[in-house]
Amino acid sequence: MALSIARKAVIAAVAAAAIGGVSLGASAVAAPPAPASGPAVQRSGASATVVAKRDAASQKQAPRVVTQVIGKGRVDGQRWSVALEFYPTLPEGFTLPTQPEGTTVPGTSLLCQRMYIGGVRIDHQGGRWSDCQPVNGAHDPQGTGSMGLWGLQDKGTSGTRLMVANPEADVAYGVLAFSDGSSVKAATVGVPGTDYRAWAAPIANGKTIAAVDQYDAHHHRLTHDTYWR
Repeated sequence: MALSIARKAVIAAVAAAAIGGVSLGASAVAAPPAPASGPAVQRSGASATVVAKRDAASQKQAPRVVTQVIGKGRVDGQRWSVALEFYPTLPEGFTLPTQPEGTTVPGTSLLCQRMYIGGVRIDHQGGRWSDCQPVNGAHDPQGTGSMGLWGLQDKGTSGTRLMVANPEADVAYGVLAFSDGSSVKAATVGVPGTDYRAWAAPIANGKTIAAVDQYDAHHHRLTHDTYWR
């Protein structure tokens, strides 16, 4: 469950509409056996060349999903982790959701945010594609600019929680300051080959957020929010 200020509506629609699984395998093609005569050997060589080209193409297409760990550690005695998954093409079994007005949500690729606390994936009740959003390729601006609190109870407003931001390109890190005077800093991590990035920080049970600040690489503060709790 989560409290997010950007992608919540799209993510909910995706979770409701998505079905099935992902097929990541590629078929292997075997060359036919070569007869003993000279001309047949030439034909066998041609087949082997075609097979080699197909195998090379399959290897190039093999990375169907790019996964990048954003952050991980321990909080309240539990392991936590956040990763982004980018599917260059819509995975098999995923269907673009329909918007309230009847149109289909646009997208040629899929960006998923996988968050775990104590080995349990947040929003797993929504199915395989919960916390995923359709995007157009590796550089869609819709994949940036959001921030949210996520947890396993009360929509991320209590208990052990995670703060996850998908910031603009100039944000190098985020800092959570708590009302007890403590703070936690989290560096922005990008998904290779894309413009998608995130930072993630844990929030222990009972902690209250006083402010969330984001900084560039020169430590200049870019944003300052005090409405998170």
